[in-house]
Amino acid sequence: MAFNKHASPDAKQYHIQVARGEVGRYVFLPGDPFRTDLIAGFLDDAKLIAHNREHRTWTGLLCGEKVSVTSTGMGCPSTAIAVEELIKAGADTFIRIGTAGPVRDPADDKMYDGVIVTGAVRDEGTTTHYIPIEYPAVADRHVVEALSQAARAHGKHFAEGISQSKDSFYGEVDPDSSPVGERLKERWKAWQRGNVMCSEMECAALFVISSIRGNGPAPS
Repeated sequence: MAFNKHASPDAKQYHIQVARGEVGRYVFLPGDPFRTDLIAGFLDDAKLIAHNREHRTWTGLLCGEKVSVTSTGMGCPSTAIAVEELIKAGADTFIRIGTAGPVRDPADDKMYDGVIVTGAVRDEGTTTHYIPIEYPAVADRHVVEALSQAARAHGKHFAEGISQSKDSFYGEVDPDSSPVGERLKERWKAWQRGNVMCSEMECAALFVISSIRGNGPAPS
C-alpha cells in the first residue's frame, strides 16, 4: 500500500485527492458522486477539483463564501475516510445531504420535505474503531439551528430527530432473507418505539468523527 502517514500537510489526501486550499471550510456531503454535479450547479464559479473512487469534489462560492461538495460513497467506512481527509485539507463544518428511509410506522408519520438529523443510533461498526459505543453520535447544535432557520425561511415542512445509521441496506429492506432476520426486526421495532425518525448509512460516522476532531463553527 502506497499510503504515507508522514506525507507533507500540503500533499493531496490519499483517497479524496485534494490538498489544502482546494476546499472550503464548509463542505456538503452527498453519497452519490454524480449528485455532487447537481449541488455544484448552485455554486458560483464551481470547479471540479478531483474524482477518485467514490469521492468527487467540487469547490465554488456560495453567498461569497468558499464552499465545497464531496461525495462520501455509501456507508460509514467511506464516509469516515472522506471526513478525515477533508479535515486534513482544512474543512471544519459538514452538512450531509442524502436520502433516508422512514423508521416510524408510516400510519403515524407525517409527510415532510426532509428531516434534519440531530443525532444517530450507532448501529454500525465503523465508529467503534474510534471510541466505545457509549459515546453519543450527535450533530453540532449550531449547525442544526442554522439548518432549521434556513428551512423555516424557505417555507419547508421538516422534522428534527434521530436517525439510525446501519451497515446493511438489505438488512432493513429484506430482513427475512437474513439468518438474523428476527433480531433485525426486533431491533427495528425498538427504534420505532424510541421515535427514531429515519434510517441511513452515514450520519453516525460524520457526527462521531466531527465531535472527536473538535470540528464545527464557533457560536457567533
